[in-house]
Amino acid sequence: MNTPKKIASFTVDHRYITPGIYISRVDGDITTYDLRTRKPNCGDYMDHATMHSLEHMFATYVRSSSLADDILYFGPMGCQTGFYLLVRNADHETVRTVICETLQNIINHTGEMFGQSEIECGNYRNLSVSLAQEECRKYLEALKSDHNNFSYPKGE
Repeated sequence: MNTPKKIASFTVDHRYITPGIYISRVDGDITTYDLRTRKPNCGDYMDHATMHSLEHMFATYVRSSSLADDILYFGPMGCQTGFYLLVRNADHETVRTVICETLQNIINHTGEMFGQSEIECGNYRNLSVSLAQEECRKYLEALKSDHNNFSYPKGE
C-alpha cells in the first residue's frame, strides 16, 4: 500500500492561525475557504450545539445570498475551530462581503431555527438560534480586524 499524500490543510502551521478567512485550496474554479472562528489548539472549541446551529443558519442564509448559485458546500471542521465554505467562480472580496452579510443576517434573525424538525434534521433537538447568534457576533467582530488578505500566517 502506498503512503497517502498529505492533504493541504495538514501542511498549514496551526500554531499561527487566528480567527479570519483563509483560502485553503483552489481546485479549478472551486475555492475552499477556511472560516476560522477560533484559534486552534487553545482549548476554546465550539461545542456541538453551537457548531450544528451555526451550520444550519449559515448554510441557509448563504444559499439565499447573491452567491447562491455558486455555493457548493458549507460545513464544520472536525477540530471544532471553524467551517469550510466551497464557492465556484469566487471573487474573494465578494465572498468576504457575503460572509459578513450572512453573519449579520444570523445575528439579526428572529423566529425559528431553520431545519429544526425530525423530518429535516438527524439531530434536530440539538439546535439553538441564540448559540448561532453568539458565535456569529464573536466571529464578525474578529473579522473587523482581520487583514490577512486570505493567506495563512507564516510561522516564526
